[in-house]
Formats: sequence, structure tokens, C-alpha cells
Amino acid sequence: MPESTPSIRVLLVDDHQVVRRGLRTFLEVQDDIEVVGEAADGAEGVERARELDPDVVLMDLKMPGVDGIEALRTLKGEGSRARILIVTSFTEHRTMVPALRAGAAGYVYKDVDPEALAGAIRSVHAGHVLLQPELAAALLSDDGPRAPQGRGGTLTEREREVLGHIADGRSNREIARSLHLSEKTVKTHVSNILMKLDLADRTQAALWAVRHGETREA
Repeated sequence: MPESTPSIRVLLVDDHQVVRRGLRTFLEVQDDIEVVGEAADGAEGVERARELDPDVVLMDLKMPGVDGIEALRTLKGEGSRARILIVTSFTEHRTMVPALRAGAAGYVYKDVDPEALAGAIRSVHAGHVLLQPELAAALLSDDGPRAPQGRGGTLTEREREVLGHIADGRSNREIARSLHLSEKTVKTHVSNILMKLDLADRTQAALWAVRHGETREA
């Protein structure tokens, strides 16, 4: 691993010590991932995230006291930069949809293959959104929160281009390469898009783009 490439700093939040130990064991063999801390419930997870400023949080959903969704909302409300990847044993859409609407970058199941878990961490850290097609459909259902229809008209042509790439799940680096821009410029466009559409994060932006036909042509 090149010395100039820092490790991805990961925080584990799960109320089962055996699960945390298993996740840590999976990840400690990865050269580019560092487990910087653990927490046994959502409240502790929020405190540890504030203290450690991780790049990625692996968050369980069902925990005593403060659950994963409440912890996620708290962190997002505080402006945490951490990408939150849900690690769950639940497969029902109605369990996952609230977490994704709250700003989770995606989810994996607790029986995930170690290499797939490491790949998911790298992917969300790079800015991707991990959504299965059927969950994307559920998130786009009529009962979901919507940004006002007219807001899209305030976007510039370049912002629409960037939004289309976000809908494809591309990271800032990939968008920059495709549009021949700097990553800093792309980041500015993304921030403007979120502000203009009154959205919290890239996940919501991607869903808004699909819902309102702002995706790129195949």
C-alpha cells in the first residue's frame, strides 16, 4: 500500500460483542482499513464517532436504547462526515428503508463474505451508494419524502450533469474524470445541488434524480 494512501478509519457499532469481534477479525487483515473503535449501542456509537471522527461507521439497526436509525439521524444532523454502512440481519424492506432515507450510504448483511464487506467499505468511502434495485424502488414509492418539484429548475446545466452522475452511483473522483473537472470543483457542485434541492446527502440526491427524470441517458 502506498505510503501516501491513508487507511480507511472504521468504527464498529453493534450490541453483540461476538459480531463486533467477527467484524474486527475480518477487517484487520485488510491493509487499507483500520478499525479505530467499537461501541455497544447507538448512544455510545454517537459519542465514539464524535471522538474518533471515523471515515466509515458500520452500524447495526436493532440495539437497546438508542437504535441504529436514531444514532444515524443524530450523526447526520450534526453534520458528521462519516459514511454510515448498515450491517444487519434483517432482509425486510420496511426495516431498511427508514435507515436509507435517514442518510445511510448502503447496507450489507451480517453473513457477508469478508472480501465483500471490505469492498463495501471501500465503495461507500469513495462516495458510492450501495442500493439494491428493489430497495431503490421502495425508496421511490409515493409514501417517501420529496423535495419540491420546482426546485430542479434552479440547477445549472453543469449541476444537472453532476446530478446525473450521482444517480449512477459515481464518486466525486469518477465524476471529475468523466467531466474533466477537478475533484474540488465537483465537490462544490455537489454541495450546491444538495443546498438547492434541500437534500441531506448523495443518497437523497440520487433518489431525487431518478424520481424527477434527471438521470443520464444510457
